[in-house]
Amino acid sequence: MPVSRGVARDRPAAQPRGASKWAVFAIVGTGVFMCTLDSSIVNLSLPAIAARFGAPVGPEVELVIIAYLVVIASTLLVAGRLSDRVGRRPIWIAGLVIFTAGSALCGAAPSLGVLVGARVVQGLGGSLLMAVSPAMLIAAFPPGERGRALGFNAMTVAAAITAGPVLAGLITAHASWRWIFYVNVPIGLAGAIATSLVLPVDRRSSQARFDIAGAALLGLTLASLTSALSIGNDVGWGSPCILGLAATAVVAAGLFVIRELRFEAPLIDHRLFQNRLFAWAVVSLVLSFLAVYATSFLVPFYFEQLRGFSVGKTGLVLAVSPVVMVVVAPISGTLADRFGTRWLAASGMTLLCGGLLLFARLDETSSYGAVTVPQLVAALGMALFQSPNNSALMGAVPRDRQGVASGMIATGRTVGQSVSVAIGGAVFASCGGASAGREILHRHDDPGLAAAFLHGYRWALITCAAFAALGVVTTLLRGSDRRR
Repeated sequence: MPVSRGVARDRPAAQPRGASKWAVFAIVGTGVFMCTLDSSIVNLSLPAIAARFGAPVGPEVELVIIAYLVVIASTLLVAGRLSDRVGRRPIWIAGLVIFTAGSALCGAAPSLGVLVGARVVQGLGGSLLMAVSPAMLIAAFPPGERGRALGFNAMTVAAAITAGPVLAGLITAHASWRWIFYVNVPIGLAGAIATSLVLPVDRRSSQARFDIAGAALLGLTLASLTSALSIGNDVGWGSPCILGLAATAVVAAGLFVIRELRFEAPLIDHRLFQNRLFAWAVVSLVLSFLAVYATSFLVPFYFEQLRGFSVGKTGLVLAVSPVVMVVVAPISGTLADRFGTRWLAASGMTLLCGGLLLFARLDETSSYGAVTVPQLVAALGMALFQSPNNSALMGAVPRDRQGVASGMIATGRTVGQSVSVAIGGAVFASCGGASAGREILHRHDDPGLAAAFLHGYRWALITCAAFAALGVVTTLLRGSDRRR
């Protein structure tokens, strides 16, 4: 099917009685909240998990997080393409069932190895949920409310990120870390039942063969890439493990491209990228997460190592950003529906760049006000950018490719996050910030260590700001898509 060079004209999907847009949002929002929560709630419980299994907090325990993220990153695009073929409803139900089963296995895991394996199962379910959620919202809301729907989706993600550390602390302190997984079981079962009763059946009539070999090559490419990026700082970027993973990713990517150009129904239709709006929206999406995600680990180091804040105090200080996202994301989506996405997204990326530069100006004596302003500016920028940009991306493809576009959003986010952490961590370490941070814990009053820490911290934040500045350019390059 030819790809439109403009914004695709959507027709509202047929909805059975009782399947209102808000019922669909409630179901989709619950699933998105659940799988996003599990990507943040585990972090704070890692010390308790390590203590239970007698393992040191390090690469072995970190596999509990890395396995989940790698599986999600490597299967998102395949899940999105599969939903275009068989329908989004069965993919969503399968995701809920697999995620719920994986959660139960995580909670009952008798060993660390079993827990990591259960997280792989959980990650597969989360991938199915994340891959189709934007497309399901787009189908449920009228075409003129696309930005609003995606704004609510961004609000749900931000709410889950906010709640993750808080719930992890409460559950771990008053019960067992196992309950951070068990709580998903009744929610997942209720969601599967509600989906079966409420969501419409969206049958697909495509007779084209599904590219199993291409799916395997794409999964291998993304799994190798995200694994290397996730563990590179721990094992060393020049280690045989990282070099082997990088070589695997390059070879698999080359074979995947060759396969896709020859297969009759490719997983990723290269013609989509002939659409300037779609191509630049994807690039801008990745740049936004390259810019913002490194701050999720750099800024806590600033508070806890340089300023001596406790984990709880740091969590409260950093809660400003997701709260802003929760409030502003739906508003920016609604504005995008009325006025178009280009200038809103560009303004948001500009604010994000400014907020990151303000973060880089912090020092060891910065006041609470000085600490809060960068968070407000950066979070406002990300909220203004994300919903309009995703709306432009989803609107630039035909309806029978919405699953691929939906998977592209989630894949771009996950890969961008992994690369951001890898680059930010590498800059921070190479400029002396990481080693200074470790020494500060033992020598609090050494001004030389504080200066070395801030040198690495500032250059890492400036690097992130450079990605955001480039994102302003790519957002403007995509052209206008103002709604008629």
